[in-house]
This record gives sequence, structure tokens and C-alpha cells, in this order.
Amino acid sequence: MQKQVSLDISGLQHFVSEQELDEIQPMVQTARNLLVQGTGVDAQMNEWAKLPANYDHVEFDRIKAAAKQIAENSQILIVIGIGGSYLGSKMAIDFLHGSFYNHSFDGKHPQIFFAGNTLSPTYTQDLLNIIGDWDFSINVISKSGTTTEPAMAFRIFKQKLIEKYGIDEAYQRIYVTTDAHKGALLEEARQNDYETFTIPDGVGGRYSVLTAVGLLPIATSGGNIDQLMQGAMLAYNDLYDTDFGNNDMLKYAAYRNILYRKGITNEILESYEPHMRYLAEWWKQLAGETEGKDHKGIYPSSTIFSTDLHSLGQYIQEGMRNLMETVIEVDSSQSDLYIPRSRENLDGLRYLEAVSMDDVNKTAREAVALAHSSGGVPNMLITLKDNSATTLGYLIYFFEFAIATSGYLNGINPFNQPGVEDYKRNMFALLGKPGYEDLRDSIKKSPH
Repeated sequence: MQKQVSLDISGLQHFVSEQELDEIQPMVQTARNLLVQGTGVDAQMNEWAKLPANYDHVEFDRIKAAAKQIAENSQILIVIGIGGSYLGSKMAIDFLHGSFYNHSFDGKHPQIFFAGNTLSPTYTQDLLNIIGDWDFSINVISKSGTTTEPAMAFRIFKQKLIEKYGIDEAYQRIYVTTDAHKGALLEEARQNDYETFTIPDGVGGRYSVLTAVGLLPIATSGGNIDQLMQGAMLAYNDLYDTDFGNNDMLKYAAYRNILYRKGITNEILESYEPHMRYLAEWWKQLAGETEGKDHKGIYPSSTIFSTDLHSLGQYIQEGMRNLMETVIEVDSSQSDLYIPRSRENLDGLRYLEAVSMDDVNKTAREAVALAHSSGGVPNMLITLKDNSATTLGYLIYFFEFAIATSGYLNGINPFNQPGVEDYKRNMFALLGKPGYEDLRDSIKKSPH
């Protein structure tokens, strides 16, 4: 039976030896044990690892009920959040429904737009203009409620709700996903009786897509979150407690770290499907925040081919040899087309008239892999069975577990992000937030 997600390492033939894999295997297994047994640093933040088996079924049913309510009374849902609070749901909606979800509005499921992920007044005003006179609701996502970008957006869009519906109805259209016990957003939700959903204590933002953080927007879009969790459970059963020899997830962590230790420090996640662009954006946060610490870590980047072959292909083929490629391909494409026949054949495409567009796309992938490999770029291929919610759930868990294992393998804490806090402190000081006066004075005195 075909796997939901499978790893092909034939593109590493000239870059990694069996001996190297044998040598790193005990270290990978140790890193995996730190995660599974909860003995690694910050282990209280690995609750996501058992989430497919232990999620809150009562809240899960409330999520589906809320999604149905939003679909019944709103043409638009504004999802307010930044980082992991929006990338997971955006990724899943594009993956499941295609690149043009909001343009194919059928009245059954709301258009879904994202706010609070930028400080741009232009973007925010453009989104206010899009809402116009449409009926809309808000899902605001924040562990604390004080993160600058989403907090600002929430004030702005909440004001528009109140102006349109009055306070009582406006508050019925606000859905809050936040900490279960504390925080400014939770306090506001309690005071105003917003419907609330929980970000579990042991789940950080970049690992939160399989909680209410991602599930409510995905369900509102019409995505099948039952199948999504079933796919994650399949991955959990297949990979969580499987030995190295049969575990593609651990092998992926092993191979990318063998290459990293040879000086191949940049990983490009590639797809030939534009609707996977935000899958790569989600993966970049997952990998970057998990591994990029203590002046270590693989730098995550992404491309969509064949589009980016015409802008980045030259560099990948002949630039610095510090690149590895991980390509994601769907075995069974959602759609297929054939090249129409043309009597004139002025474009020279007659040789493709009997070939499907999906075959051309996959052939391009194969040709690029051969060229890049011969040019000194190692590549791995991750093949997805299909574009179903089941496969996506499997892939989410696959990447989460592999990247967390990779973090421990490199001797860092996979679950904190101290560098992210540095810019926040500087911004608060420069904007005059109370409590940051000393830092502001220090910044003003320092040359920069």
C-alpha cells in the first residue's frame, strides 16, 4: 500500500555514504528519545508530539460548531495572528482548496483573509476595503494578547465590527484562541463573553496548526479536520515509535544533518505546485525558529518551480555549493490538462500534444534534479500520496517531529526563540512603551 508520505534519497547517492548514515544513526536515535521520553531541554513544550492521540475531543466538536456558525452568518472571516498563529491555517487552506480559494467564493464557506501579520497600514486598509459591506467575523489568535501586530489589528477590526453590528452582536462574532489560564486576551474574552478556544500550554506557535489555532480557520474554509487529525494519527502510529530503519522522518533528519556537517548549510524546500507556497512558508518558520540558535542551524529557504527556475535556477545550478534541496511532489495531481492540438504548430509544441501537463511538470522536476545533482547540489524527494486532508495531516506531523529531532541532534533547545524577543524589546523601547526607558536610553547612546 502506498504511503501517505515517502522519502526518496536517490539524489544523495554521490553526497552521503551508507557509513555516514550508520555513524549518525545512534545520535539521531538519542535525539529522538529526548523528544519521545520527555527528557530533553524544555520538554514541557513537546505536548504537540502526542497531540494526534490526546487532543481535546470536546473542544474539537466546539471548533466544528463554531466553523458552521461562522459559515452561516459571515461571508468573510478575518484571522488575526502572526507567525505560527496564521501560517499553518493559511498553508492548509491553500493546500486543500488551491491558490484561488477566496476568488472562488460560492457562498457555502466564507472567504478567509489574514491580518495582524504585518505593521503595514496599507495592507490593513486594503483589507478593510475588501470587507466593505460584507458580513464578517473575527478569529483572533494570541497566547498573550499583547503581541504588537495582532493586538493592533484586533483593535482596528473589532472597531469595524462594533460600528457595523453594535457591541452585542459584534462580540458574538469574535472568536478567541488563546492561553487557557492567563493573559490579556483571555481576560478581555472573559469580560465580553467571546467564545474561546485553547492554545495548549505545551504547544508553541510553530507547532500549533493541529490545535484550535489552525483547526478553526481550516474547518471554516470547508477543510475536513477529522481527516486532518486522522492523517496526523497515521503519522504518529507509523513514526513516533518506529525504529530508524523504517522511519523516513528520522532519516530525513539524519540526511539533512549529515549534509549540514559537511558545510551544506542552506536547505531549499521546493515544489512544482503554486498552492504549496505557504506550505514552504510554514516549514520555514518551523525550521528557522527551531534550529537557528547559538550561531548554528540549517538556513531554510524555498522556491516554487518551474516559476523560480527563471530567477534562481542559475544560482542553484552554479552558485555557492552550500545548498541542499528537498522537493515535495504530489503523486496524484488534483487536476490534469492536455495540450490542445494545433495545425500550425508555430510554438513547436506538437511533440507534447499527447502528453499530460502533469507529466510535463513531473518531467521538469526530474530534469532539474538531474541537473542540480550533477552540478553539486544534493537533493531529496518527499512524495505525497495526494492532496487530501489525511495526507496533509501526516505531512504536518512528519515535519514537526523531524525538525524537533534535528534541533536536539544539534544540541540546542528546539522549543524556544530567544532571538525573536530581541527585536521586540528594541521596538518597545523605541516606541516608548513603559518599562523600557533604560533600554531606550542605551539604544540612543549606541552607534548604529
